[in-house]
Amino acid sequence: MYKIAVIPGDGTGPEVAREGLKVLEQASKKFGFKYETKVFDFGGQRYLNTGKVLEDSDIVELKKYSAIFLGAIGHPDVKPGILETGILLKLRFAFDQYINLRPVKLYNAKFCPLRDKKPEDIDFVVVRENSEGLYKGMGEFKSKGSSDEVAIQISYNTRKGVERCIRYAFEYTRKRNNKKKLTLCGKTNVLTYAWDLWQRTFNEVAGEYPDVTTDYAHVDATTMWFVKNPEWFDVIVTDNMFGDIITDLGAMIQGGMGIAAGGNINPQGVSMFEPIGGSAPKYTGKNVINPLAAICAVGMMLENLGEAEAAKAIEQVVIGIVNKDLKSLAAGKMGYSTSQVGDLVIKRLE
Repeated sequence: MYKIAVIPGDGTGPEVAREGLKVLEQASKKFGFKYETKVFDFGGQRYLNTGKVLEDSDIVELKKYSAIFLGAIGHPDVKPGILETGILLKLRFAFDQYINLRPVKLYNAKFCPLRDKKPEDIDFVVVRENSEGLYKGMGEFKSKGSSDEVAIQISYNTRKGVERCIRYAFEYTRKRNNKKKLTLCGKTNVLTYAWDLWQRTFNEVAGEYPDVTTDYAHVDATTMWFVKNPEWFDVIVTDNMFGDIITDLGAMIQGGMGIAAGGNINPQGVSMFEPIGGSAPKYTGKNVINPLAAICAVGMMLENLGEAEAAKAIEQVVIGIVNKDLKSLAAGKMGYSTSQVGDLVIKRLE
């Protein structure tokens, strides 16, 4: 019996979460696993009503669950940073979800903005360190508000944090396919402290994986090759900030935010799965947002829970729908409503 904590969140989050849960229900019937869900109201409206984001007691409650399924966080009436820090980052740090896993996979070439690229050219995974770096929130102001003001933001990297991320990436690369290629994405020529640690650790761990081919690319070069030669990549490992940036570019070349799902992973604990596109408040309540990213996040969650057959079936159904049914992956242009896309997935799963 899997216990799934559901955080629908803000904007279109509840709409895509609803479709993801419909697919989860159908998958459970088809593949014979059992689960129960509980919905939590963490998000912008709760904050506006109560002034609360995520309390320690909420963390204690969520620790009882097998996984967390998130719709989206972000409210136009809440100052940027409050919900992101108070909910998203707090969840990641509290549950030590030190891996952000982002598959970048093109399902249909006609939705790719790159000329002449096919599904076999865009099929890689970004392993992003998810608990350190600049997102640790460390720093200070000096002489704030004066003409001499200095703002210091610290990129905090530990050997333990870097090594466990890199080791996860090597293990993932070894299991993923026969290509077995792992690229370290960094900026060793300028960020000489943090990336000296990353490069040394990467080289040392690589010695334990002689079957994995390794290489290195600066982050600016990586963005260039994502566009020009995405077929060069298999698995990429990088830090928190660079991972945040390159995965959005990855989403665009795979067809857009409507198809991009991600997981915040603690391999020994509670992990959280979500569409990466945000709350898209301008589409709220219109039943036009693409739910496939949320449905793919459900597939990732099931794979993480050990239901590999169900996860694979969901992905195959999504691939079929993207190739045979949808006119576009963009909101309002799919040729189907949000709920109709969810119904298509359910019908195909049957």
